[in-house]
Amino acid sequence: MEKKTIRNMTEGSPLRHILLFALPLLAGSFLQQFYNTVDSWVVGNYVSDAALAAVGVGFPVMFLFTSFFTGVSLGGTVVIAQAIGAGKPERVRAAVDTLYAAFIRSVVPLTAITILILRPLLRLLRVDESAMAETHTYLLIVCAGLCGTIGYNLNAGILNGLGNSHTTLLFLAVSTVVNIILDLVLVLACSMGVAGVALGTAVAQGISWLFGVFYINRRYPDVAIRVFTAPFDRALFMQIIKIGLPTGLQLSVMSVGSMFVLSKINSFGKAYTAGFNVGNKLDMIAFLPVQSISSACTTFVGQNIGAARYDRARTGVRESVLLGVAWTLLSSALLVVFSEPLSAFFTPEGDVITASCLYLRGVMPPYFLFTILFLLNAAMRSAGDSIFPMVSTIASVVFIRAPVLYYIADRFGPEYMYWSFGIGWLIAGAATVWYYLAGKWKGKSLAGKL
Repeated sequence: MEKKTIRNMTEGSPLRHILLFALPLLAGSFLQQFYNTVDSWVVGNYVSDAALAAVGVGFPVMFLFTSFFTGVSLGGTVVIAQAIGAGKPERVRAAVDTLYAAFIRSVVPLTAITILILRPLLRLLRVDESAMAETHTYLLIVCAGLCGTIGYNLNAGILNGLGNSHTTLLFLAVSTVVNIILDLVLVLACSMGVAGVALGTAVAQGISWLFGVFYINRRYPDVAIRVFTAPFDRALFMQIIKIGLPTGLQLSVMSVGSMFVLSKINSFGKAYTAGFNVGNKLDMIAFLPVQSISSACTTFVGQNIGAARYDRARTGVRESVLLGVAWTLLSSALLVVFSEPLSAFFTPEGDVITASCLYLRGVMPPYFLFTILFLLNAAMRSAGDSIFPMVSTIASVVFIRAPVLYYIADRFGPEYMYWSFGIGWLIAGAATVWYYLAGKWKGKSLAGKL
């Protein structure tokens, strides 16, 4: 394989850099959602509603278990990007080593802990008894494969920091093909049910991770991953943690808040749980372009902050927000108008379709507020300020959305409870816009400390 060069975003058109970086990520994200959608389609149409509910419950639980390393991966992206912008390639090498050393030392204990706490966690979530056995089976198998999921995220974080977004598309293409084949074989041919879906997901993620290690080592020999022999730089890890820990805590607390929300939804029966899963799947697909723009913005801002090009960084943020809001307004309108036929793709059950439509019609109209909140927080985090993004996001999900959802569900009925999402985004988004415009995130660069 030909050796790849690191992409520098400190020169040239900001919009061009953002689009060229975001488009491969978007294609990869669609692939990832495609094979997640295959999981839901297979269990919804060929297994049972209980299995569909199990897959829906599995997402926030897995999000909780992987959130710390997702934060560490993002911290690695920011540190690598700022080191590139500051012209310090030796610190890029050290960051890759430190990320993998931390991963290898902690992944086995983390996996063991997740398996041990699964059943009490599902009780806390008030999973319907008719779906409990399949939910536990699904999560037990997927959690056993956490190594692949976390490893893939680390590889993606490293490549994003290097300015390479198109290679993750290749990783996901491999994972998607493997997952679809295993779904069809294990569920339809071998009749393994939800266990087959979980096993297919775990194996596909593991293969994607290992292929990523092979690819990076062949194409980027200067930062080749030393899986079991990587040296650990404590001081550099603290810089990664400065960004990653607040982000990981934010994701973990968000996951807990989402679980409280899901607990209330579960209390209305498995049709609401399955409907939430379907609606959430559709809204996640619609949000993929914004996530890709956010990743592009993170790398762009990180490199330019590292190079002390603050005006250029702000230009990139402005163009990212405009792109994201324009897409969100369009996609939200489409999901509201076509909520019923889109929901019916995942399940033939009328009550599940109705529950999914309630979700989409309550959540999508104010979704552009979340886009603004999401992109501004990503930009400030990549500049080195991860505390305020953590506070604003946690406030939105835990202290506003969850209690408001409980109040609305009890006071007005479950059909109105999804209004709580927009209320949380409005309050937290207003605070985030004020903080960003006040410029309080400036001067947080890590480049001088690497």
